[in-house]
Amino acid sequence: MSDPDTPTPSRRIVSSRHLAEGDGWEASELEYGMIIAYNAFTRWMSRCMAAAGNGDLTPLEILVLHNANHRGREKRLTDICFLLNIEDTHTVNYALRKLVKAELLSAEKRGKEVFYRTSEAGAELCEAYRAIRQACFLDGLPRTDISGEELRKIAAQLRAMSGQYDQASRAAASL
Repeated sequence: MSDPDTPTPSRRIVSSRHLAEGDGWEASELEYGMIIAYNAFTRWMSRCMAAAGNGDLTPLEILVLHNANHRGREKRLTDICFLLNIEDTHTVNYALRKLVKAELLSAEKRGKEVFYRTSEAGAELCEAYRAIRQACFLDGLPRTDISGEELRKIAAQLRAMSGQYDQASRAAASL
């Protein structure tokens, strides 16, 4: 007897049937999973940040704030874009300016470079977010079938797939 939750070739869970025809249809199923996971994740970030005390930040601004807060080290625009794998520096630059204006980050210009650091208010907001993430998300994980080691494996697979998508985007750009 087969598990009803296990996708089979006759039970394809995809967003676009035309992308799920022929060989490699499983990639369409993965892409649909990434689409709904991305949308759930951005919704979660926004609601968690609102619960932490700032409902005005977009998901990108939340990612930039957390990245700027990472390890308590100052970062440049290029560092943040590289670590978040964002090609469009203009969107990150806009997020940085908004976070500085909201006094969640401070900026210091040195020569041609601008270095960003989390302000005290920004660090406190990140800590409030962390506490809400613990209570609302992490505390629920032990009740699932996903262990910490399995989460690490999934993360490694997602990073590998991002490399494949990056390579494919370079190939498509050269056509």
